[in-house]
Amino acid sequence: MNSMKAPRDAYGEILLELGSENERVFVLTADLASSTKTGLFAKQFPDRFLNVGIAEQDMVGIAAGLSRAGFVPVFSTFACFAPGRTYDQIRQSIAYSNANVKIISTHPGLSIGMDGAIHQSLDDIALTRELPNMVVLAPSDEIETREAVKSAIEHEGPVYVRVGRKECPKLLDSKYKFQIGKGYILREGKDITLIGHGSMVSAINEAAGILEREGISSRVISMASIKPIDRELIIESAKKTKGIVTAEDHFLYGGLYSAVCEVVSSEYPCIVKGIAVNDTFGESGKPEELYTKYGLTKEHIIKKVFEILD
Repeated sequence: MNSMKAPRDAYGEILLELGSENERVFVLTADLASSTKTGLFAKQFPDRFLNVGIAEQDMVGIAAGLSRAGFVPVFSTFACFAPGRTYDQIRQSIAYSNANVKIISTHPGLSIGMDGAIHQSLDDIALTRELPNMVVLAPSDEIETREAVKSAIEHEGPVYVRVGRKECPKLLDSKYKFQIGKGYILREGKDITLIGHGSMVSAINEAAGILEREGISSRVISMASIKPIDRELIIESAKKTKGIVTAEDHFLYGGLYSAVCEVVSSEYPCIVKGIAVNDTFGESGKPEELYTKYGLTKEHIIKKVFEILD
């Protein structure tokens, strides 16, 4: 039985490790140190930590300034606030300037649950991946989160990392090495390709297990690197299988589904169906209930697979 752990907990732990190894790492938060798990860093390195209060736009400007002074600034809040509330500042002060700033936001999508629609960031990937110079990462489990955060700190330039709030099973082992621009094949298969990021990777993996019992072989890919995306792996999958199903806790438009469609439409057209929140805002509720209502489940993934294969 896989152990369950929230990716944000893994983020807090690896940030503390990186702070010990690199004295240039400087962490900022907007009054959410406990929720984003950056409080661990604050206790150990108070001289390299700043709580700006509920002033997210100011936090972006401060981070940009720190990068010019030679630091590697990491700022964390909820995804609805960065990039949501701070898009203009991120665009001008970080992306346009190609500043070496890391935006690591937690509590994305429907997984924030009871806080409701205004806090459910379902457009953050769309907002960040269209910005020049910006790398966009959306890791799945604790292992991939640790590796993605390490890669973000090592990368020279702006990076947005989407870190999950809810607990999820461990999908990868300790030997896993993350690489920006590359997807990771969890299962190999010949009939259908399932591609997900974040919390939906465990759902596509579970769906693949059910499909296997039905005699359907699924290639399962964790696509933690949304930008740059692994074009080679997507094209290979389009050629090797009969179609692709993407799954994400995000709006259908502008996220992983759009990114995959952009690749195959220009290189090797195939059927692509997306599991995502389809052109509607969310609402307050338990994450599991919301995932069911908005179709982010293994059952809906399987249904899309049969639509393609039929």
